[in-house]
Amino acid sequence: MSISNETKQRAARVRLIAMDVDGVLTDGTLPLFEHDEGKFFYARDGLGISVGRNAGLKFAIITGRQCAAVVKRVEELRIDHLVQAATNKAKALADVCAAEGIDVTEAAFIGDDWNDLPGMEVAGLSACPADAPPEIRARVDIVLKHNGGRGAVREMVETVLEAQGGWEQAAERWLEGLRNREAQDGGIVCRQ
Repeated sequence: MSISNETKQRAARVRLIAMDVDGVLTDGTLPLFEHDEGKFFYARDGLGISVGRNAGLKFAIITGRQCAAVVKRVEELRIDHLVQAATNKAKALADVCAAEGIDVTEAAFIGDDWNDLPGMEVAGLSACPADAPPEIRARVDIVLKHNGGRGAVREMVETVLEAQGGWEQAAERWLEGLRNREAQDGGIVCRQ
């Protein structure tokens, strides 16, 4: 992906990546079950978040819906902030930034539709997945090459970390930590 020097400079200042869920962290499909709705998350997005966290980035999910599956994914990935039932995503982002002690210009926001625009407009850097509507793609700093729920979040983490000194170096540091943890606990062994 080719981004301008100004956008790279803003990406270099990002300390927190906030995102919507439906259409960003998922493909936007809403499987409804009797007692809750389900979500289909992409493992590579999760690994990107893990590498980003290891590199010092903070993460927030700001969504207009409420869903137990999102809470579970937030816990699995140890995402720093979860705001559900958000009706004002600009205020929600400002509140998250205040809790982190950072300026909203040090945050990136990934959204995919009209309800995400307020958050994207106040963030220091905005992005959307490749499959966002054309009018949303026209209003953001970065149109990602990947679709929502198919690597857009990972791509954004890579973009930010590349601007801050290198995605590959951050991934190598994450991998080294994984190797150290595996050496200590040996992992899970299945026997028949």
